[in-house]
Amino acid sequence: MIPWDEWESLEQLRGLIFDCDGVLFDSFQSNVGYYNAILAEIGMGPMSPKQAEYVHTHTVTQSLAHIAGLERVEEALSMRFKVDYNEVALPYLQPESGLYELLDWLMNQGVRMGVSTNRTTTMDRVVAYYDLGKYFFPVMTASNSRAKPSPEGVYTILDSWGYAPEEVAYIGDSDVDRKTALAADVPFWAYKNPKLKARVHVDDFWKLRRVLNEAFSGGRNPLV
Repeated sequence: MIPWDEWESLEQLRGLIFDCDGVLFDSFQSNVGYYNAILAEIGMGPMSPKQAEYVHTHTVTQSLAHIAGLERVEEALSMRFKVDYNEVALPYLQPESGLYELLDWLMNQGVRMGVSTNRTTTMDRVVAYYDLGKYFFPVMTASNSRAKPSPEGVYTILDSWGYAPEEVAYIGDSDVDRKTALAADVPFWAYKNPKLKARVHVDDFWKLRRVLNEAFSGGRNPLV
């Protein structure tokens, strides 16, 4: 549901910043496979459900410290390079339904798109494998900026575009994303997570494209 006061501002939208995991992709099982493979390399068993939830929204260093323990985090980090990410994780990412249709529409409308994610070195491979380079610039990760909830990555995107915070929105699915948007003073749109406090709640990309198309065409809010 998009409140009427937010609907009025959609016509001025100039840019959208996306989180990656849980927004562009359903990556939960892909992440589980990747981290369990690392744990297996150091002789540990698979993650618990709560650990799997944690790694879904944190950096690789934070995640391995959490699941392997501080005493084994360096060992686990070194084992990342023995695990073939292209084999155990990359092909199992599931693009969200309607993603490419939304991205094509936004590009045709001249809306800039960027990514702010806590992924590190794997993001370049995700962009290449799923042909996202033509849509997103810049792509900010925990390798080229401070990890979320630091707003540094969002600030870099805004500076690159030359846009003010109120001219864009950040789409995320976690409280880490919410805190990032809040710190950057950017409107936060929650994706498939009604529990999060957000200016807008996005149910799916098909509906978002329809709503934005109505707004950009000067139509009335079809959701009220």
